[in-house]
Parts: sequence; C-alpha cells; structure tokens
Amino acid sequence: MVYYTYAFLREDKTPYYIGKGKGYRAYRKNRKNGKPPKDKSRILILKQNLTEEEAFKHEKYMITVFGRKDLGTGILHNRTDGGEGASNPSQETREKKKIPCSQETKDKISKALIGKNNPFFGKKHSRESKNKISISVSGENNSKSIHWRITFADGRIINQCGLANWAKENSYDTSHIYGVFQGKRKYHKDIVAVEKLTTLPPN
Repeated sequence: MVYYTYAFLREDKTPYYIGKGKGYRAYRKNRKNGKPPKDKSRILILKQNLTEEEAFKHEKYMITVFGRKDLGTGILHNRTDGGEGASNPSQETREKKKIPCSQETKDKISKALIGKNNPFFGKKHSRESKNKISISVSGENNSKSIHWRITFADGRIINQCGLANWAKENSYDTSHIYGVFQGKRKYHKDIVAVEKLTTLPPN
C-alpha cells in the first residue's frame, strides 16, 4: 500500500489537477499534463497508504467531483476521467472504481478551499460552486444528513441520498440535475423538480 492521490492547487487554493502515484510522482516536472506548481505548498496529498486500485478509485472520484475544463464540466485540467486513464469507462468499471472520501481527505480539501487566505473569503460564490465544494468537503455521497427529493414527469417522487452516484448509475448528468435544483433548467430528461432535504422522510 504505497500509492497516494494528490491535487495541484492554484494560487486561490482551488484544484487544477488531480492525480495518483507513488514515491516522488506528485513532484516530477516532466509531465504532459498537470504540471506541478513551483510553490510546493500548493501540492496537496489527499489520501495516502493506498493500493494501486484504491488510488485509481479515489482519483476518479475526485475528478468527478470537480469536473474537467476540456469537457466544460468543471475546473480541472485533467484530460481523462482518471482510473487507469479511461475517459469513458463502462458501468461495470464505474462500479469497481467507487471509493468513499475519508475524513482526512475532506479536512484537507476544506482547509485548501476556505479561510482568510482564500481570495474568495468574504465574497459570494455562485450556487453551482457552492454545490461542488459541498460535495467534496461533506462527502455527500456517504452523508446520512443530506438527501434529495426528485420528481419525475410521470408523477413519481423518490428520496435519494448520494445524488452524484445515483445520477451516474442511472445515466443522468449531475450538473443538469443541479441546474433543475437551482432553477436554471426547467427539466433534465424526465426530471422536473429537485429539492434538497435535511433528513430523509419516513417511508
């Protein structure tokens, strides 16, 4: 268990690249993508003492959370979805590569993204940015306190914990679902309404 996952941070402490490796991998300069920052304090080790498979899973999870600039889904310069470099893995591969975010990772990302040293301190983030940060810091996929009520065009209503994984497993676009939640979209496929709940209603 010698592998780890890491993030390269911009000066404003937001991540621009997520990777996995071992040894001195995160600090190597000769790379095609994800050139490390000159300031080594902006190289953040997210999760350590992993098997290679666990490192691939966590790398993929974090890329999904922050999204890719080349696809217009987020802020990272990564050119693949992570996990052995596969940009469009099958459903079976997606299931194998899921891994929860540890409390240690949540704490590190939280410290990197918030605080007086952040240029956004005292400013308002867009609702979309808040949602993405909320997912990464709180571990929304595993949280027992964050639930979503999803209403479909045929009148069905479901209550779901872990919106990102649910969307991926059911072939929905997470950013579009958030668009419905934020009121920016009237619908996404057959989803016509999305609400955020503090607790899961009883069956």
